[in-house]
Amino acid sequence: MAADPQGGAPSRQEEPRHGWLWHLENAASGAVLVLIAVMPTAEILARWIFKTGILASSDLTQHLVLWLTCLGGAITSREGKQITLSAGVELIREPLRGWILAFGAFVSTAITTAMAWSSLSWLLIGLDPTKKIGFLPVQAAAAALPLGFALITARTVVHAAVPKGADRAGKCALAGLGLAVGTAIGFSSLLNVLGTISPQLPDALTRLGEAISAMGGRLSLAAIIVLVVSVLFGTPVFIGLGGVAYLLFVGSGGALESIPDEAYNMLTNYSIPAIPLFTFAGFILSESRAGKRLVRLFKAWVGWLPGGLAIMVVLVCTFFTTFTGATGVTILALGGLLLYALQRGGYESRFGEGLLTSSGSIGLLFPPSLPIILYGVMAQINIAHMFAGGIIPGALMVLALCLFGVLNALGRKIERVPFAPAEAWAAVKESFWEILLPVVILLLYFLGLTKLVETGAVAVLYALIVEMAIHRDLKLRDLGRVVRKCVPILGGVLIILAGAKGLSYYIVDAEVPAALSAWVKAYIGSKYLFLLALNVVLLIVGCLMDIFSAIMVVVPLIIPMGAAFGIHPVHLGIIFLANLGLGYLTPPVGLNLFLAAYLFNKPLVRIYRDVLPFFLALLAVVLLVTYLPWLSTGLIALLKL
Repeated sequence: MAADPQGGAPSRQEEPRHGWLWHLENAASGAVLVLIAVMPTAEILARWIFKTGILASSDLTQHLVLWLTCLGGAITSREGKQITLSAGVELIREPLRGWILAFGAFVSTAITTAMAWSSLSWLLIGLDPTKKIGFLPVQAAAAALPLGFALITARTVVHAAVPKGADRAGKCALAGLGLAVGTAIGFSSLLNVLGTISPQLPDALTRLGEAISAMGGRLSLAAIIVLVVSVLFGTPVFIGLGGVAYLLFVGSGGALESIPDEAYNMLTNYSIPAIPLFTFAGFILSESRAGKRLVRLFKAWVGWLPGGLAIMVVLVCTFFTTFTGATGVTILALGGLLLYALQRGGYESRFGEGLLTSSGSIGLLFPPSLPIILYGVMAQINIAHMFAGGIIPGALMVLALCLFGVLNALGRKIERVPFAPAEAWAAVKESFWEILLPVVILLLYFLGLTKLVETGAVAVLYALIVEMAIHRDLKLRDLGRVVRKCVPILGGVLIILAGAKGLSYYIVDAEVPAALSAWVKAYIGSKYLFLLALNVVLLIVGCLMDIFSAIMVVVPLIIPMGAAFGIHPVHLGIIFLANLGLGYLTPPVGLNLFLAAYLFNKPLVRIYRDVLPFFLALLAVVLLVTYLPWLSTGLIALLKL
């Protein structure tokens, strides 16, 4: 299937070529996403009207997220949109490029096969078959994990890249070898599966399993190195994180069922449904004309200021990134429109490209930012505290970029847009309902009228009413297109959480955080020196890893170190997220840099130069936030949260 470069729906003439599985995956994922929004909404209505909730609605919603993860992961594999670190494989010439991609497909097949076996074993021996979630047996609800990984394996094999001249034979060999290696990695899980079918396993089979485990222990380090190299050349991030976890468990003789168990516990956490809900709301806005209305609004109200158009760009990008939780969506969806507005206003294209690239991630510090929610879940911090902690640092980042726009406009004597009260009032009336959305969300949540997940459901319902009933930008038939754009993003993010949680568990279980904390305490005596070192390390991490992977893997390592130096947990969280957001702009492989180079069709080196001044300004804000804890914790005290 061919999809447009920005992740849009295929053209109408392509649709007849799609098979039944394509339509089934899309329909099922869309239905699950809608149900995730409907369940909390029904819970709110039942509580307000009938003074009672709906039986097991929260548990059912959380398990729907599990199904969305697996369906979304399969769709993302189908579309070739898994989150990767590589951005230069396409520059490698054939046939070497084909061999690299073929090896990556083999690695992916092997790891997802191991994931499928261990998930099936966990489902059969790790869950109580008599337990129910409402009316649904828990094993049926959790069956998404083995089914999902099996489907991802099939999609990986079908879409495997092989060297030219060996397509059919190459795919068959690739599939067979990947399935065999994956089964070998998960051999202990396979034995458990067979044991549930036939308790009288031959002793020889058990001894074979022990021999394979022993061999795996000896080869695990070499295999991890190969896996890391593969990820650098384009193997999906979730494969790398999950694969390292599997190899570490094999090497230590641990139970592989611990990995799907941790993934299950993560994905069914009570706060996690907020991630797909707020993302869905953001996509509803981005697929409507809300962007154009907000451009008109901010242009009318701040265009008369020096640098008014640049301020408008920063504010619009912040608004959309806050709701979608993905910087790439903002840059790809609105970059062309906003760059055109800047150029029409007299700004150089290089300034506009640098500003847009830099503005793509600053919304991550404002509620209801998805990384803030995930950090709160992972670090077990009150999410309302994290929301409050990000407001002032986020505002400072917005202000820093706006000041750049002002200085550029003054230096180039760019003509201002005269303030027209009639136009300003018309822009307010046109975009009033979009402006009201963050206000409604914050009031409902901070006043305690709705819980976090319920607030996300309200955001979806509100966005649908505004864009379908009030503005009528979207029709009911357009909902499928919105879902098709939203699900691959969600699949890419949620499957990373599933793959990374096992690695996080291993790190904690091996007492790595405690050992690292003791080492840091022994060799770094100053709190401020530790914070400086933390900034450097997190910038590198943000450059090399997506923010969701980093939260899962790095947060367990830094929390004990922060506690050892007496750093407030919320302050540490905001330092972490601010640095990771800045990592998107850090050469040589910051994600926003590649997206901007793709969208604006400019060489990477030029994007590096264009972004550098903005990067330095945001770095100054990050350092300010790092060394002034009140900026992160002051609102918590003022709001008495």
